[in-house]
Amino acid sequence: MKPYLTAEPALRRLELTITRRLDGLLQGEHMGLVPGPGSEPAESRAYRPGDDVRRMDWNVTARTNEPHVRDLVADRELEVWALLDATASMDFGTVAREKRELALSALAAIGFLTQRTGNRIGVHLLHGGGVRTLPARTGRPHLMALLQTAFALPRTPPGVAEPLLGVAAEQLGRLTRRRGMAVVLSDFLDTPETWEAPLRRLTARHQVLAVEVIDPRELTLPDVGILTVIDPESGRRREVATGSSRLRRKYAEAALAQRDAVSTGLRRAGVTHMRLRTDRDWVRDLVRHVMRQRRLAALAAGPARGHGHAPMGGGGGDAA
Repeated sequence: MKPYLTAEPALRRLELTITRRLDGLLQGEHMGLVPGPGSEPAESRAYRPGDDVRRMDWNVTARTNEPHVRDLVADRELEVWALLDATASMDFGTVAREKRELALSALAAIGFLTQRTGNRIGVHLLHGGGVRTLPARTGRPHLMALLQTAFALPRTPPGVAEPLLGVAAEQLGRLTRRRGMAVVLSDFLDTPETWEAPLRRLTARHQVLAVEVIDPRELTLPDVGILTVIDPESGRRREVATGSSRLRRKYAEAALAQRDAVSTGLRRAGVTHMRLRTDRDWVRDLVRHVMRQRRLAALAAGPARGHGHAPMGGGGGDAA
């Protein structure tokens, strides 16, 4: 994204892409991005293995001496909140796009699908040393203004102190009192200990989808001789001799351990996890994720459910 996308043409291209490739496929309850029907309680029924214990109906359980849960029905109107990580580490990319551009594309897809089904969307922007909130509203004019603001964010200069992702997630949880859906778009490079608990608290009220964005150079180090690497958060520079096979192996092992720690932290937080890469077709990966979640929801519902709803907060979904 150089010098960051000129918002209007980029948004028109994205909307066309989403309309052509996603329209009709991702429609349905809550855009199908996470399993679960919504948040409004319906009738109680006997507990079955695999049911979400957070939906226990304690009054009926106490009266009958048998565990009961309340089924959930889909909300007629959903409030969607996105937490967009636009810190300096997201201004990195070695293939067709930068990580922030990929996160913005995913945000636009969620926004267009949300707007087409009449739901409200708001955004929490983590950028420039602070957090900015764009309130949740309905309608295409609001969505386009929201996306243009997100797309027009400048790069963060190296050395600017940024709030941790967990701090922004905590603020989002305090801001959004109405049950709905929360989408966190980030590279999750902060240590999991700083964001795992805030994300877990978000799941008590919302369906939460974590969109992890990755660039291939964060996973493997190429053999290109002496390479100058820069920490985008601090601005520190270091020269690395990439010709060392031992160094490249240790780098790959450390990168794999880091991504495993992210996956483990997101699973423990109880959120659904989708992984997008800058060197892959993000639309195809989004569709694969949605179809996988729908299959899981159908399996969880089963014929005995009657109306085919999956349990809310089917967290810990596999990354794409």
